Amino acid sequence: MDERQALTVFAALSQETRLRILRMLVVAGPEGLAAGAIAEKVEVSASNVSFHLKELERAGLVTARRDARSIIYSAEYDVLSGLIRFLMEDCCSGRPEICAPVISAATCCTPVKGAAL
Repeated sequence: MDERQALTVFAALSQETRLRILRMLVVAGPEGLAAGAIAEKVEVSASNVSFHLKELERAGLVTARRDARSIIYSAEYDVLSGLIRFLMEDCCSGRPEICAPVISAATCCTPVKGAAL
């Protein structure tokens, strides 16, 4: 991830509803959630959640797929891991061994499909 991409991600996450949606999708795992279920859980209108999901999608934080009549949104774990690596790669005053555990943990956060959360 480069600085421009990180700024886009941070801009998307700097809004309360979008941050709540993304955290919800991270917990939901690769199966994701339908847009209607997201709207219900965050207690906003369908049009409002649609706006926020489009911003998250534009930033690369979520992906959408059609399932019959629903649109299912899932977190993009690779982008989230990339953001963590971007933030940590130059840390610790030139002593990368201090941050290495955090960086390697960021690469293993992709949940296994069907795993219990």
